[in-house]
Amino acid sequence: MLTFDGILDVAGALLLIVAALLTLAAAIGLLRFPDPLSRLHAATKPQILGLILVVVAIGLSERSATVLLMLIPVVVLQLLTAPISAHMVGRAGYRNGNIDANSFVVDELAPDVDAAGRADIPGGAWGDEPGVDRTP
Repeated sequence: MLTFDGILDVAGALLLIVAALLTLAAAIGLLRFPDPLSRLHAATKPQILGLILVVVAIGLSERSATVLLMLIPVVVLQLLTAPISAHMVGRAGYRNGNIDANSFVVDELAPDVDAAGRADIPGGAWGDEPGVDRTP
């Protein structure tokens, strides 16, 4: 017969397995997806959820308030830094021309980048002249 502690241990183990599967899916996505934007999705979404599941599993297995207080900043900092870093990497990939412009339905960033003059990119981000309007 499982006790309450045993049930919490089993739940923690299951959360670790799910977290490992999410991390594996993120790694496969990084290898398989074709462009940087898709890879960013694979790197951030399942990876953060996997980290949260690992933290919850640790909290369930330790059952200590001090451990919980130490784990909360880990989740909060990850939730704050991962979207910002993904945004910056995606923006850098866009500015360097590493993203397929034909895959966009709407390119909302082009007017802002054109307004900035693309002074830091010789020949523009897509290989055309700076200031050329590419909006449909």
